[in-house]
Amino acid sequence: MKFLELKDISERHIDLVNPTSPEKILTAGRVAGMAPGQRVIDFGCGYAAPLALWAQAYGIAGVGIDIRPAACERARQNLANKDLSRQIEIVCASGAAYVFEPNTFDVATCIGASFIWPNGFSGAVRAMKSAIKPNGRLIVGEVFWNDPRLVPPDILAREAAIYPETEIYAKAREAGCEIIYALHSNQDDWDHYVVENWRGLSDWLDENPHHPDYAQVLAHMRENQDNYAAYERQHLGWALYILKQSR
Repeated sequence: MKFLELKDISERHIDLVNPTSPEKILTAGRVAGMAPGQRVIDFGCGYAAPLALWAQAYGIAGVGIDIRPAACERARQNLANKDLSRQIEIVCASGAAYVFEPNTFDVATCIGASFIWPNGFSGAVRAMKSAIKPNGRLIVGEVFWNDPRLVPPDILAREAAIYPETEIYAKAREAGCEIIYALHSNQDDWDHYVVENWRGLSDWLDENPHHPDYAQVLAHMRENQDNYAAYERQHLGWALYILKQSR
């Protein structure tokens, strides 16, 4: 079973698939200046929960791109249930390969999926920047080390794509942007997201005791639990960053 298939299983109980809250997603949209008539593009949109929240609260329209067919189907259903299908289009494709008309969106977002581009956060900011108008905004959700000096070296080496938060600010500037606002996740945000993933995996295991991938799914759940207890809960932070282009 591939990693993205495991995500389809683990996220069955949650629509907002990052360690944040609807309130913080809405605050990010407000700070980014979302308003009726604006267009938003969301790279790695998952089940379109942020797009739905912004469409309902601020009247935006836009497009969400996700590579997972199951996620796209669920996103379309979620939007249809909220009568938002005409406002938000879902495209099933690689977000990094999606071709858009440059400088036509008011806001570009990537919440927890910067890994779809080479160089992670830096690559995401550079790619997304070309989608927005000169006065547009970016919203990026990103994980970071709270204090890498406290993290065992073997874990730092294994998780090389995660940076200290100071490097996130530096990388934003190198990519030609300024971070103007940050919404940091609290421990409840983290715990809710993580344990709901465990619950999704556990329920699948109960329902599929004879599945050929049973052992793999069980091992994946146990590895997630062990990593969270060993270092993730203590050492990882996560935030929604709102960025503007540098002058």
